[in-house]
Amino acid sequence: MKKVIILGASGNIAKHVIDILVKDEEVSLTLYLRNKNRIRNKDVSKCRIIEGNVLNNKQLIDAIAGQDIAYANLAGDLETMSNDIVKAMHEKGVKKLIFISSISIYDVPLKPVLKPYRKAADVIEASDLEYTILRPTWFTNADEVDFEITSKGEKEKGSVISQKSLATFIVKIIKHPEMYVRQNLGINKPNS
Repeated sequence: MKKVIILGASGNIAKHVIDILVKDEEVSLTLYLRNKNRIRNKDVSKCRIIEGNVLNNKQLIDAIAGQDIAYANLAGDLETMSNDIVKAMHEKGVKKLIFISSISIYDVPLKPVLKPYRKAADVIEASDLEYTILRPTWFTNADEVDFEITSKGEKEKGSVISQKSLATFIVKIIKHPEMYVRQNLGINKPNS
């Protein structure tokens, strides 16, 4: 049984990830979010739900204890959050982190709105975690799974990706955590 915690479990991408993983008998899901009433999934009956804030170290450490994989899809003070996540994972011996960042965080000049995403990626890459950082293009609600990835340093492609496509790729990494270890990947819909 793979134990997975979703940090920021009320987000749009997390909703799709939960819908896929809740059907998997090999995955035990913990949903971590500030307000459990914001969960929009139809079925969370098999999920452990924890109300907490990623910026509260004790709550975060307690929630991460015993997990195999942490998937974080957050907004706000991302540099502090990523530092806290890395520390909590080190303390509890959890190695695999999937972290959602943003497209264009390596552009020069860097747009101010992207600075928190870049700082978070830098913190995670400086750690010894088995991270996978994803830099998606702009989200669509299209009911499709169609994506391609680019490595850090390659020119980013595309302009959009469906939320369902991103969620499908996240689930692939959760099911095969040995894939894309210590990689920072752009992800988009081909030819978009």
